Amino acid sequence: MKIIRGRASGAESERRSATFTGEVWADPVLPTTDGVTINNVFFTPCARTHWHRHERGQILIVTAGSGFVCTQGEKPQPLGVGDTVWVPAGEMHWHGAGPGSYLIHTAVSLGVTEWHDPVSDDDYGAAGV
Repeated sequence: MKIIRGRASGAESERRSATFTGEVWADPVLPTTDGVTINNVFFTPCARTHWHRHERGQILIVTAGSGFVCTQGEKPQPLGVGDTVWVPAGEMHWHGAGPGSYLIHTAVSLGVTEWHDPVSDDDYGAAGV
């Protein structure tokens, strides 16, 4: 058993850039342990992940702000405080903040994350923004 008191001990928040569009910060809660990684992630307005998928899936728990999550080939879905998202293993998707709000979510990533191309402005705009 391991108890994490708020966040990973000694870990620093880090700005994410290589696989994100816009300004995104991640605060490690649990560094990768037995194939599970947990981060609190802060997206500024319009910031978002690139397209990606997770080997064993991902859970997103929205704690503040609002934004969107989108499965490839589908319309982006709105997210708000209290929403929980289950992304099945291997499903290509993106998530991020809307244009008028920041978004904070806890991301529980299972297995290896496979990163792909940035989300185009057209794909992001499909959210009605």
